[in-house]
Amino acid sequence: MSGFIIGEARTQATLFPEQLDDYVSEDNSVRVIDVFIDGIDLSALGFKTISAKTGRPAYHPETMLKLYIYGYLNRVQSSRRLEKEAGRNVELMWLLGRLAPDFKTIADFRKNNTKAIRSVCREFVLICRKLNLFSEAFVAIDGSKFKADNNRDRNYTRAKLKRRLELIDESIEKYLKQIVSADRLDEAVAKGKTERLESKTEKLKKEIERLNEIEVELLATPDKQISLTDPDARSMRSAGNDIVGYNVQTAVDVENHLIVAHEVTNVGNDRTQLANMSLQAKEELKVDKLTVVADRGYYM
Repeated sequence: MSGFIIGEARTQATLFPEQLDDYVSEDNSVRVIDVFIDGIDLSALGFKTISAKTGRPAYHPETMLKLYIYGYLNRVQSSRRLEKEAGRNVELMWLLGRLAPDFKTIADFRKNNTKAIRSVCREFVLICRKLNLFSEAFVAIDGSKFKADNNRDRNYTRAKLKRRLELIDESIEKYLKQIVSADRLDEAVAKGKTERLESKTEKLKKEIERLNEIEVELLATPDKQISLTDPDARSMRSAGNDIVGYNVQTAVDVENHLIVAHEVTNVGNDRTQLANMSLQAKEELKVDKLTVVADRGYYM
């Protein structure tokens, strides 16, 4: 390996800094997260800041919120990935004081504190406004599609149900023809094959019954669509593909690229969202006039 940069031997003794703080630079974003969360009243925003008197002690919402915001800023949304990062990432070790919540705790925190987390976002906007970071009153609005936990096979529309029932009818017809053909075979062979085909046919008939029950529920919904795993998720187009998920609308300040307002919707297009997001951004910025730009998806 002559001529190349050579690393140290793994058995070489090293004198690491005595403090974890030495690993985090002064301008690191985790210091901003730390100061921001320490400076707001979490109990006033809806977080439970008084621990229970019985049972195992819980993590303070301050700790969980810092982890959640760090994941957001660094594009680490998965609770399982956040669990791993908390145990190996020096920045998170510094931010959380070496605490490492498990993925279930992280997921439950997000699920149980949706409204409170939204209030934290509003608190951030207020601080940015006080720092005069929104002086231009100019925002850009766009939507992003996020995949839900709901698999496409567990999302149904009238067209999907119709196609699924047609495929089942075709399969049943094919099995019935095979049963007739099996009668011409040797009796022992015919019996075994017929029993297998009849079993498959019976399963398909039960599937028809299940789909008919789903169709009744589907017709009762306003948009004639139903998702079994995540009831609020909807089928929509994203980058030319069909996904089952959400359409997240975001209004961003054009000068400092800070999020002013956001909203999660399950409407597959952006056409009806421009006025809604513009009014939300105007309310958050507390301005009389607001300039807004958006792509043609809000017009077509």
